[in-house]
Parts: sequence; C-alpha cells; structure tokens
Amino acid sequence: MDRKIELVAPGGIDKLRLAECVPQQPGPGEVRVRHEAIGVNFIDIYQRTGLYPLSLPAVPGVEGAGVVEAVGPGVEDTMPGDRIVYAGVPGAYASTRLLPAWRAVGLPGDIVARDVAGSFLRGLTVHMLLTRICPAGEGTVLLVHAGAGGLGTALTRWAKHRGHTVIATVGSAAKARIAQANGADHVIVGRDADFAGEVGRLTGGAGADWAVDGIGGETLRKTFACVKRFGRVASVGQAAGPIPPVPVEELGPVRSLSLSRPSVMAYAAEQDTYREAAGAVIDAIRKGIVPCAGTAYDLADAARAQDDLETGRTTGSCVLVP
Repeated sequence: MDRKIELVAPGGIDKLRLAECVPQQPGPGEVRVRHEAIGVNFIDIYQRTGLYPLSLPAVPGVEGAGVVEAVGPGVEDTMPGDRIVYAGVPGAYASTRLLPAWRAVGLPGDIVARDVAGSFLRGLTVHMLLTRICPAGEGTVLLVHAGAGGLGTALTRWAKHRGHTVIATVGSAAKARIAQANGADHVIVGRDADFAGEVGRLTGGAGADWAVDGIGGETLRKTFACVKRFGRVASVGQAAGPIPPVPVEELGPVRSLSLSRPSVMAYAAEQDTYREAAGAVIDAIRKGIVPCAGTAYDLADAARAQDDLETGRTTGSCVLVP
C-alpha cells in the first residue's frame, strides 16, 4: 500500500497525518508519477499554517522527482518509464501522485532524482529573480538574506556565475562558513546585526544594487536602508513571521526604491516560461551552480522535516523519501 501525508487542518506540525492510499488513474492530460524524492519548502509550511490556504484535507508539497507509471488520454510527449522532475502544484507528499503532463520535465540520466527533487523549485525561484525581477549582470552588488539556506545558497552561486558581488547575511558563524563556501564575497553574521551599517561599510557607502529577503518580519523594512537609491528589493518569503504593513513613503521619493513580491508559483504557471526556466535549472544543477539536496527524511517524518526547516536547523535543501 502506498503512503501519503495529509494536512487535516491549518496549524502546527501536529496537523499532518500519515495515511495509506492507492495509486489513482490519470485522466486526460495527466500522468501518474511514483516519487523517488520529494522537496520540502517553506511554501509547504505556509500552506500548513493557512497563510496560503488549501482545500482540506490536502496533500502538501509542490515539487518532486520520480518515474512516470501511467499516462492519461491525450498525453503524447511523456511515456511510462520516463524519469521526470516537476514543481509548482501541491500534492507531492505521497508515494504517487497525478500531475498535469506539461509539468513533467524529463530528467537526464546523469542527475540523481534525490539531488534534484529538493533543488528544482529553488532553482526556478533563482531563475525568476535573475531574469525577470532584476536581470543585471557583472558588477552588480546583491544582498541575500539567509545566505546559508536552500534558496540563499542557490541564489549566491548563480549570482556569482553571472558576475555579481554577493553580500550574505546569516544567523551564526557556522552558517557563515557555509555561505562563504558557496561563494559569498562578504558575510554579515547575527540576526540583530546592523545590516545597513555593514552593507554601507562594505560598499563604500553606496549600498547594494538589489536585495532578496525571504525572512520577512522586520527584516524587510531593515533591508530598504541597505539598498542604494533606485535600487530593487524582492520579498520572497516570511520565514520569521508576517510582514508588517509597508507605507509607500518608505520606498520613496527619498529612497526611490522598487519593491516586488514575486511568486515562483505564478512564474511556474506560465507554461512557456516554465519550460525555458526548467531547462536552465537542470543545466545549472548539472554544472553545480544550483546545489543539490542535503538532509533526507523518510516520508513518515515529514512533520520533523518541516519543523527542522522552520526552526532553522537545516542548511541547504532537504527531501522526503517515500
């Protein structure tokens, strides 16, 4: 019998239940995937807590990799036995799942499913940030919060590949070493550090060209002071809690900042964009630009995996193994 994790009500990790299930038959335009590995992301936590509501009961998880077991009517480009990776649609925390066929991206034979399953969505997020939100190149100064996390390490590596100078913030000396190992030029240590003062010192008073914040809470507002006039700030998460209202006067006219709140789920919902970005991400994973998954948990330990991610006990990305 197959297994799945169900979210039965919004709340803590105690709202996640392990249940038995049977494989479903794919309908028109669908495929059934048997997972080899499933990515664990902050969006899963946001869905569990009700920040991003799901129709309950629901199976969380928005990315995974595995083998196609069956295809529905009208599916021509994907066949049973194909190795695939996907992202962008809930339902991943299960042994098998149904998936729109266009989401299934062929996985090259030299890439291990467990390696890509926890990195694919983050790779898509980085691609979105570097190509649509701030398509800048060599010499650009980027501030990355949570530089030792899954997104932070992927963004640092890819930005360095494009010639950026990267300033990373981390919560501890151990995480500083991780950020440095992944290419950060400068690392600011401490959750209560004077980000603006340190960035100003490192840039000769100029400030960063743009910044990416996945922490939320008060960190986003502190980030505005780190970026030069006419710079850009992207808010991509709120791991530290809800973001207080931001008066438009904090953005300008004095600072003249651009603030974006981009969604990788919306980005991945554009079929042409998804295909183009997926190819770039797989190439980046193959080249080692996007780091592969770190800690692996049994599917039954999904609650522990989420708790470790939410409380900062993980570095890099992590996966569930059915």
